[in-house]
Amino acid sequence: MAMLLREALGDSLRRVRTQQGRTLREVSTGARVSLGYLSEVERGQKEASSELLAAICDALDVEIADLLLDVGHAMRPAETVAPEVAEAGITTTKVVIPAPAGRHDATALAAA
Repeated sequence: MAMLLREALGDSLRRVRTQQGRTLREVSTGARVSLGYLSEVERGQKEASSELLAAICDALDVEIADLLLDVGHAMRPAETVAPEVAEAGITTTKVVIPAPAGRHDATALAAA
C-alpha cells in the first residue's frame, strides 16, 4: 500500500523536530497545539489542517514549502524517477497539472 500523505507529513515533521533536538512539548507550546495532538500528527494518525501545519512549521522555524518538497520526495517511489534524472542527481520535478475537462485556453478562445 502507498504511503499516506498524513504519514509522510508526520515523518518529515518528526525528523525536523528531532534534528533540532527539540521535544514534543517545546514544539506543541510554540505551535499552540496539545502535545497529544501533535504526537498523533507526527505518527500519521491525525490529518493536520493547513492552519495547524503552518503553526507547527512556524514553531519549527521551517518553511511549509520546504516541508512539502521533502514530503513529495519521500512519497515518490525511487523507481518512478527517470534514470537520467537520478544519475544527474536532480532532486526537483516539474509537475504539469492539466486543465479540467471543459475549460478552454484563453488564447484559443480569442482566436476563434
